[in-house]
Amino acid sequence: MILPSKHISQDQSLIGVGAVILKRTGRPQTVTSLWESVREHTPVGTFERFVLALDMLHITGAITLENGLIARVER
Repeated sequence: MILPSKHISQDQSLIGVGAVILKRTGRPQTVTSLWESVREHTPVGTFERFVLALDMLHITGAITLENGLIARVER
């Protein structure tokens, strides 16, 4: 479910959902505004998948949460 495989396409994997989310995090924003901007994308699907992808991105250090705003980590 995290990585694409023979039976799970890239769009359906959490990596694919994370890519959609990262494209939308050009500026710091709240969870609600980020959800509103990505909810129409088919790969994201449900709020549960959205939160799982956010968790994965945070664990890997790709995003941070500061003062209630999600921001992409620039390296």
